[in-house]
Order: sequence, then structure tokens, then C-alpha cells
Amino acid sequence: MNNIKKLLDDEFESRNKHNELSYDKPDPLLVASRYQDEYIILLCALFAYGKASLIVKFLDTLDFTLLDASDEKIDKELDSFYYRFQNSEDIKTVFKTFKKLRNTSSLNEIFLEGYTPNKSILEGLDYLISKIHEVANYKSQGFTFLVSSPLKRDRNGLIKELGNAPYKRWNMFLRWMVREDNLDLGLWKGVDKKDLILPLDTHTFAVSQKLGLLTRKTYDLKSALLISEKLKEFDNKDPIKYDFCLYRIGQEKIV
Repeated sequence: MNNIKKLLDDEFESRNKHNELSYDKPDPLLVASRYQDEYIILLCALFAYGKASLIVKFLDTLDFTLLDASDEKIDKELDSFYYRFQNSEDIKTVFKTFKKLRNTSSLNEIFLEGYTPNKSILEGLDYLISKIHEVANYKSQGFTFLVSSPLKRDRNGLIKELGNAPYKRWNMFLRWMVREDNLDLGLWKGVDKKDLILPLDTHTFAVSQKLGLLTRKTYDLKSALLISEKLKEFDNKDPIKYDFCLYRIGQEKIV
């Protein structure tokens, strides 16, 4: 494990630079980092599925000033917009929903309502996702895929580790907002970065198996939690600082 720690530490040092984000090395954080608005940044995270270059291309077409516009203008300007699983109604609805929420409270405050009692990232996520659905009062497959469903719970009301997806885009958003370095934005307060969960995608899942950080074969929330715990052996105060380099190692086929 010492060799793996050295590899990850070296990769972290070499990649923790602004020039790691470019159109040659596309990442949704390239667009998100232009803004200080948590609602715009969350939109960038939620649409971050698929090929990175296409994600960035789509995000560049979005007019985020619509979060300050009337519903009528949102309807007009986004009428022809779609992205993979989301049709124009889904995209209009997420803009209108975020506009409503933004006028009443911050995402940070809403998240803390769920997170603070037990310092639970999962409870914070569940509370925030549920709030978005409540305000939206809208159902479609595309919208639910975009913002995710509330987390599944067992008969005792506890969030399941088994049977839940990794919530990659949400955990990536939390990484951006809670951590602060040359890549991550650090705009949120009140959340301890040691509690963060790895934003597990296919790249980090495969790399974690190859490096021996994970022996489990299932791509789910349980695997994300196991890798996050393993990374605490390398840095128990900031384990998810290794996420971006794990992602790049997989993307660039370094191991």
C-alpha cells in the first residue's frame, strides 16, 4: 500500500493545478469553476454524465442567467434544449425549481439540515434531493435521472449501503463545494471534508480494483463507501483529495 500511496500522492501533486482543466482535458469543473453560484455549479454537476467533451459542450450552451429570469423567459429560451435523457420540459423544470429554491435559501443551508445531526453526507444528500423534488412537484424519467431519487432506506429508516447507486454526480458536487485547492472551489461551510464520499464512476471503480483499494465487484454505494474508508489510510482528514487523480489515472489508462 505504500507504493500506492506514493503513486496517488505524486498524482495529486502533479494534477492539483488550474491547467489540468482545459478543453484539451475536458471536465465539467472547467465550466463550474467560472462561477461562484452554488446553483449554477450544481447544474454543471447534475448534467455531468456521458462523454466529458460533450458534457462541457452542452454546459457551454446553457444561459445560467435564466436562473434570474421569469418562468415565461425560461420556457421560451429553453424550448429547444435537450440533453441525452432530458427533454426540454425537464430542463425548463430544473431551472424553474432552482430559481425558486435560490430565492428562499442556499443549497448549503438545506444540505446542513440533513447532514448536521449525525455528520452524515448521505442524510444531507437525501434531504437536499427530497427538497428539490418537493419544490419541483414534477415527475418524469428524465428529471428524476437528472436530480436522482431520494436514497432507499431499510425497514428501520436507515439509508441502505446495499441497493443504492453511488450518487457519483452528487458526491462530485460535494467535493467541489467542500474541498478547496487549485481545482475544488470550497464555497460551502459546515461540512467536514473527512466525511466526503468518493464520487465513484466507471474509471475510479476500475482503477480502485486494479490498485487493490477495492476487492468488491459491484458498482454501488457500498463500494464508494469502502474505497472512501480505504483512502482514509492515506489521508484521514482529506481522503477524497485523491478522487480527481484516480479519475485521470483511469481516463488516461495509466494503470
